[in-house]
Amino acid sequence: MDTSNLTSTSSMPLVKMENIAKNFGVVTVLTGVDFHVNPGEIVALLGDNGAGKSTLIKILTGVYTPTSGQIYFEGRPVQVNTPHDAHDLGIETVYQDLALVDLMSISRNFFLGREPMRRVGPINLLDRNKMDLQTRNSLHEIGIEIRSAREKVGKLSGGERQSIAIGRAVHFGAKLLILDEPTSALSVGETRKVLDYTRNAKARGLGVIFITHNVSHIFEVADRYVVIRHGKKAADYAQGQLTQNDIADLITGAREA
Repeated sequence: MDTSNLTSTSSMPLVKMENIAKNFGVVTVLTGVDFHVNPGEIVALLGDNGAGKSTLIKILTGVYTPTSGQIYFEGRPVQVNTPHDAHDLGIETVYQDLALVDLMSISRNFFLGREPMRRVGPINLLDRNKMDLQTRNSLHEIGIEIRSAREKVGKLSGGERQSIAIGRAVHFGAKLLILDEPTSALSVGETRKVLDYTRNAKARGLGVIFITHNVSHIFEVADRYVVIRHGKKAADYAQGQLTQNDIADLITGAREA
């Protein structure tokens, strides 16, 4: 049963993936997948290893090109052929293996590749004070408090590292935030913090895709649960329509939508 109508909304989706298919040679990984995220909505993307959810996200972020299908962003058809294309649209991904440099400070990581400069005579220098101030203020705005912007990232806990990566994505104009297994190696307390930061991103109007294997981590915060199984969309339900056991059964195939 297609349950997409159960979660329909009058607002235009922020992103809509329509009839997406992906083949690698003779191997079919995705078949006819429809997927969308609305502004200010948290969508849990669930599925076992090899189900196809990672391939779907890699198509959305320009790592793979779909064999067929169309992506729409803010109502217009788009071609996302490279990660740079995704970035230009406002799609930011926080991967499980965070792209943070342990030996650099929080503020250096926050502005990595986008560092503000100040001119001293003929020389351009990093504006470290500006970086520190903007990092602290931007993180504070989304509920993240840090001890010092110059603290080395390598000294941070897993949850703190996730918070920096999420804050960086929000600060630099993300419209759609993709979180790839952000709570997989975190304690209960740190998981709750990351979920709070996810809620804050939603409150700012961002669409959020939360990829996870752990149903309990996302059950409280997701507005919808989309399950991918064997390369097809197996279920699409709104918050409150399923129990955690129901979702787990949909992932394993013990229950059909």
